[in-house]
Amino acid sequence: MVFIPLLAATNNLFRTGNYAEAVLWIVVAMLFGALTFREGRARRSRCACATVVFLLFGLSDIVEVQTGAWWRPWWLLTWKALCVLSMLWLLWDHLRRRRQVM
Repeated sequence: MVFIPLLAATNNLFRTGNYAEAVLWIVVAMLFGALTFREGRARRSRCACATVVFLLFGLSDIVEVQTGAWWRPWWLLTWKALCVLSMLWLLWDHLRRRRQVM
């Protein structure tokens, strides 16, 4: 019976952590959204893309709280994987373009 309070505490930590992470990614999305209007035309589309990707990633954390895991159901894993791949592509594209300028 000692494990029941531990399970409740773990569940609360999981929920709170995922909601906090969702807020973090949504704030990052809002920052990219603000940059969308400040940047020149060349960077505007990439900032808009980053806005959507980070917003979707934050929303996936809210769904994760409801499902209890990031790997199930399969479509949540796919959703998160596509977001991470998109983030990696955005980072690669940013670094590649930065190298070209130098």
